[in-house]
Amino acid sequence: MAAVGSACLFVALLSALFAVGASLYGVRPGRRRWIDSSRRAIYALAALVLVAFGLLEAAYVTSDLSFEIVTQSSSTDTPTFYKLTGLWSTQEGSLLLWVMLLSIFSSAVLFATRRRLREIVPYATAVLGAIAAFFLTLSVFAESPFTLLAAPPAEGNGLNPLLRHPAMMIHPPMLYSGYVGFAIPFAFAVGALVTGRTGADWIRATRRFALVAWTFLGLGVMLGALWSYSELGWGGYWAWDPVENASIMPWLTGTAFLHSVMVQEKRGMLKVWNVSLIVATFVLALLGTFLVRSGILSSIHAFGASTLGPPFLAFIALVLVGSVALVLARLPVLRSEAQLDSLASREAVFVLNNLVLVGLCFVVFWGTFFPLISEAVTGTESSVGPPWFNGYVTPLALVLVLLAGIGPVVAWRRATPANLRRAFAVPTAVAAATLAALLLLTPAAESAPSLIMFTLVGFVLAVVAQELWRGTAARRTMTREPAPLALARLVARNRRRYGGYIVHAGMALLFLGVAASSAFVDQRDTRLVPGQTATVGDYAVTYRAPTARFLDDRSGTGAPVTFGAVLDVRRRDGGESFRLRPSRNYYAASEGGGPMGTFGRFFQGESTTEVDVRWGLRRDLWTAVQPDLRALIGPIREANRRFSGVPVEAQALILAAIVERYRREAPPATFRTLVSPMIAWIWIGGSVALLGALLALWPTAGARSQRVTSLYAARLGRELSRA
Repeated sequence: MAAVGSACLFVALLSALFAVGASLYGVRPGRRRWIDSSRRAIYALAALVLVAFGLLEAAYVTSDLSFEIVTQSSSTDTPTFYKLTGLWSTQEGSLLLWVMLLSIFSSAVLFATRRRLREIVPYATAVLGAIAAFFLTLSVFAESPFTLLAAPPAEGNGLNPLLRHPAMMIHPPMLYSGYVGFAIPFAFAVGALVTGRTGADWIRATRRFALVAWTFLGLGVMLGALWSYSELGWGGYWAWDPVENASIMPWLTGTAFLHSVMVQEKRGMLKVWNVSLIVATFVLALLGTFLVRSGILSSIHAFGASTLGPPFLAFIALVLVGSVALVLARLPVLRSEAQLDSLASREAVFVLNNLVLVGLCFVVFWGTFFPLISEAVTGTESSVGPPWFNGYVTPLALVLVLLAGIGPVVAWRRATPANLRRAFAVPTAVAAATLAALLLLTPAAESAPSLIMFTLVGFVLAVVAQELWRGTAARRTMTREPAPLALARLVARNRRRYGGYIVHAGMALLFLGVAASSAFVDQRDTRLVPGQTATVGDYAVTYRAPTARFLDDRSGTGAPVTFGAVLDVRRRDGGESFRLRPSRNYYAASEGGGPMGTFGRFFQGESTTEVDVRWGLRRDLWTAVQPDLRALIGPIREANRRFSGVPVEAQALILAAIVERYRREAPPATFRTLVSPMIAWIWIGGSVALLGALLALWPTAGARSQRVTSLYAARLGRELSRA
């Protein structure tokens, strides 16, 4: 199986190289067949990589420990659900995932454009083939996922316990899909620059792929935040970690790109800006991949030091320098076809929106790489923390939310005072009423930025609601349809526009959750014995009893030992009461025992927090526990002295007795408890934005018929030219 997989990757590399050569050779007149061959080579590349990927997943499912990659990140006792994720927890597997997703995206776009953009497609094919060839070269010659062990071990290392979370099943593939997806508009932008076809055709052909990439990347970021909140045990969802930052930077520039291309489609403006944005987005996507593998910045998400850093950095430099040179060479054909007529126009708002998004990206970039910058300049490595990021990001985020409400309803070219009054009278009144209500309920000095954010969120939601209501009312006037039917058909007939409105509403709700949970969170760390009570916010939390389980991991991660607690929670005003059960999973250390011997190793491996959360629209109560295992040191040492040589079955019984002793003796435990207002709206808002993006992606019946009509028109034109 390993030989077949290695052969697939090698042939896939040859296919990628053939696609590059054939597409460029076929550019000259009379060589169209070579371009068709290059497209089919990309199809073959996708098939070969899919076969290799499937072979590796089969090795994981069957726990074939002759594969080095399986031994590194899986084991025979790893739950099957998490065996499937082990592949992309390794460098070799993540490289293969990257090139597999690239081959799928490339095949899809080349199939969609097989009869369009005949001048641009060959160069785009060459770019996509070259990117695939780079990653395949690394997989074939540097980090092969099909390396075999001469002496396979009896047991593997197992998947990192921190990755044993449902969100991690799809978080990396979603992030990688976002990174890879932006290669499509980048490749076509290069093709447009090479051929001088810098109009909006390449944008129309790839806009949907850019939106797909943006959606996947945003979903990956949201899943990562959920994993952090529910798995890492610190109670937060965003720590400004370098790898976290690397994922948000291309999302920000990708968001700017999706807005600014509308200006080029509508007015023929911002051509230089748009190609520069997509180049920056793809370079940042490569940079995110580089940060995970190079080990140059400390991160819990990174693979650590690796030999892949230099080739990645060289490839990024080649892409960046080559793209900048191409843009500079094509400046004469990138001139705008129109000028900005007024600052009170949608074009002006979109430009300002782009500047804010790029400013946010620059802040994140500077803070992320500041340790390297400071070391290069001063010789001393320094870093910045969350307060630094928040100090710059907060005001820019406020402006961004304001623009999200203004941009969709300002007229193109020039907005008149009457149009502005009509568009913003009601939303401004709603925002003013929101601010007045907040000032009555909350002192402004407590968190002025959060109160401003709440006000702006009310403004954005009012704008979206007003647009939906006006469109529905206009349709009802014409068709006499019931309101729900009129609304559904209104949205269905213009999915791109109203999908965008829904995305803006979702992002406003997300920022609402961020502002509320950041400014008004109550946190308390306490050490309790059973029967004691601690208060946090409006809640009284009582440590009722400890829990202990052996070979009974109810979270499904395969942990052999779990210690936890039963907490009774009640509102201090006599309201709701409920019970929470936070716990901590313990995984065995490697064979050899360590300082605590045979039995102690089951408590000295990695451990993970299994938080328990009472979710709510108004607030969450989040709890985590850190058991005190010092009372078990004596029993563990006694067990090592007396029973270290007994059979495995007897060892299991002794371990069960040690675990049970923890429950009987009820030692103290340390608890972290947080009351986070409206934090659930972060993921609710993200889900709403995702639905809006899916709505915008879904083609309308009119668009499908238009494409069919265009196809027949093109075919008729070819027949007439032959005649």
